[in-house]
Amino acid sequence: MTIATLRASAQTYAGGLPAEVTSFIGRRHEVAAVKRLLSEARMVTLTGPGGVGKTRLALRVATDLRRAFPDGVWLVELAELDNPALLPQATIAALRIQSHSARPPLQVLTEHLRERRALVVLDNCEHVLDQTTMLAQALLRCAPDLRILATSRQPLGAVGEQAFPVPTLPLPGGDPQPDPAPLMSDAVRLFAERAAAVLPDFTVTSENQGMIEQICRRLDGLPLGIELAVVRLRVLSIHQLLDRLDDLFGLLSAGPSATVSRHRTLRALIDWSHGLCTEHERLLWASLSVFTGSLDLEAVEAICAGAGITRDEILDLMIGLVEKSVLIREEHPYGVRFRLLDTIRQYGRERLVASGQELELKRRYRDYYRRLSREAQAQLFGPAQAELLTRLRVEHPNLRTALEYCQAERAGLCIDMASDLLDHWITSSHLGEGRDWLEQGLAQPAARSEVRARALWACGSLAIIQGDQASAVGLLAKSRTLGEKLGLEPVLGYVALYSGMVAMHAGDTESAIKFFEEAVTHHRAGGDPAGEVQALTWLCLAHSFLGRSEGAVAAAEEGIAVCDAHGESWHRAYTTTALGIERWLQGDVRCATALEQESLRVFHSLDDSVGVGLTIEALAWIAASQEEYARAGALLGVLRNVWDAIGTPLLGFGHLVRYHDECEARTRDALGEQSFQTAVKRGARRSTDQALAYALMEEAPSHGPSGEAAQYTPLTPRETEIAQLLARGMRNKEIAAALVIAQRTVEGHIEHILCKLGFNSRTQIIGWVAEQARLTGERPPGGE
Repeated sequence: MTIATLRASAQTYAGGLPAEVTSFIGRRHEVAAVKRLLSEARMVTLTGPGGVGKTRLALRVATDLRRAFPDGVWLVELAELDNPALLPQATIAALRIQSHSARPPLQVLTEHLRERRALVVLDNCEHVLDQTTMLAQALLRCAPDLRILATSRQPLGAVGEQAFPVPTLPLPGGDPQPDPAPLMSDAVRLFAERAAAVLPDFTVTSENQGMIEQICRRLDGLPLGIELAVVRLRVLSIHQLLDRLDDLFGLLSAGPSATVSRHRTLRALIDWSHGLCTEHERLLWASLSVFTGSLDLEAVEAICAGAGITRDEILDLMIGLVEKSVLIREEHPYGVRFRLLDTIRQYGRERLVASGQELELKRRYRDYYRRLSREAQAQLFGPAQAELLTRLRVEHPNLRTALEYCQAERAGLCIDMASDLLDHWITSSHLGEGRDWLEQGLAQPAARSEVRARALWACGSLAIIQGDQASAVGLLAKSRTLGEKLGLEPVLGYVALYSGMVAMHAGDTESAIKFFEEAVTHHRAGGDPAGEVQALTWLCLAHSFLGRSEGAVAAAEEGIAVCDAHGESWHRAYTTTALGIERWLQGDVRCATALEQESLRVFHSLDDSVGVGLTIEALAWIAASQEEYARAGALLGVLRNVWDAIGTPLLGFGHLVRYHDECEARTRDALGEQSFQTAVKRGARRSTDQALAYALMEEAPSHGPSGEAAQYTPLTPRETEIAQLLARGMRNKEIAAALVIAQRTVEGHIEHILCKLGFNSRTQIIGWVAEQARLTGERPPGGE
């Protein structure tokens, strides 16, 4: 479990710290003090004016403490949250809780954290102060081992909260030294580091040290102020920079308090940055403030061109704003993106409101993200699927704000966009939020239309995934009425599909099959391959559940063919999973294992936790049926983590619970209670990557005989014995005689060995046995 990166809406720390941590200067005393407070109090709030370094200090402390919190150190970035009501959902996303239940978000959070020792960092709370206070108190009340570290311009006022005012960087004192480096204050060190980024040959010398120290004093030691001022060294000398600061801040010394002075200092410095921009750079700065979270060049060109700025100018203007430290450039898996610090964004928003262009920019912003959602939905069933889903996750803060603008103008706009984002709600951590948007829009009076009919079945589908079958039935019935009245084939197809899922949940598989067949007919008539494949997948599961292998295989193969024709992978993975379950029920273990592992790789790449859980379930069932009980137990342990994060085991696939229960009972009986619990705990202790490698049988071997990987083998003791006899050069007949078993039984074991190890020949088995012997330090079978 790891610390989340600063910009992620749910991404965890993976090998590199945010820039705010890697560029951290000094603060040793503050770091130690905050750590001490966190050891004594369960909630600590870092307070201070904008630009003082609260976020950086919080991230440094969180990074240093991550070993003390085995259940994770998590960052919840609130600067991107404009709607306070969505605070619990934003926290769920940041903690990577892929909740698919219908429970209230706050209940999901409290139940998830109840027995966990974790640290949650709530960053930039001031604009959602009351809601953050209520959330923090609810979490602390229910989770005794939880600690919260918050940053805000003022204390939250929570019970038991310890406030820590973050001071500015220590300022220099005394006379310049002949060798300044050892005696640099933190403020001067930050100035030197940033200046070297602007001018690679820059160094602090005895000649310029005094002026640098005066500059830092003028800036009150504010880290953001120092960074904004240093940018001027591209065109000014140190002496010129100091002179201009003296002119700029000459009237600020009469401020009533240090805090007020620092606010005014930062404001004046941003005013100065604004004044140094060209007219068009200032226009773009104001326009960019309409974004929530990060942004990319394509969005800026589409939204900001036209308000006195041409599209061709925007790239050069953005380069200028990056050079002036107004825009921050950052790398992302989706590509290069940019962001405004919250202080800079608020300043730009004031300028936008004053310009009279705010409503027009909001309209363009709303329309752009409506169009992005619509185009993504149209292309999701195809080869661009993974890229599109990744982009939607990155754009989630902007999508959320666009939905708010839609809802404020007309409910129909909101439910249309929310329906387009259905796959985003399902594959991301925002399923409950998606249902909220749809329910809010549907609650308002609206004309009967295709948009409303689609929103009804979309909301019904989310209700089914959350296990709320009763609500789903009512929503689907209303959607069917509209669909029949308006003759909407796609609507009737999805209503039939989800009605079939409801019937499966109720145990009426025969009726479910009729619904799925009806759905296939409607989707083919309406030319909707995505709906057709989903119906075929469920048709496979239904036939398989009733033991009708021919119908199950035929439905799955049809679905896979449709996916392959469109280059689609996500729905194909579900179809492949269903086919794998059927192959397992037929006794074709090798094929079933390969199919489930193929699907697991796809689900993992798309971060689909339901799909991951479903495939690992099937792999656990396969292991138990092959008497690999230690492996089955470990996989059941992995599943406990998966289903705990989601909220309910096999959510949406309740008819498969019987296979889970049979697997667990069989494994417990075979191992005995103590060994069963040991195996389960061993699986539950694995990290996400370790669990995935284990399920895929891709664990890297350790370098010594004591390593767990070296001792692990997917083979049963009998299969291991047969593999070793193969390595001695024995033929099937000789192995059968040596073990006093039938030759056909030997052939079956060898087939299982090939399947489990992913091999195609006996020679590969012999090589594998030799490698296992090398890793454990034993003499290979048949060796000298």
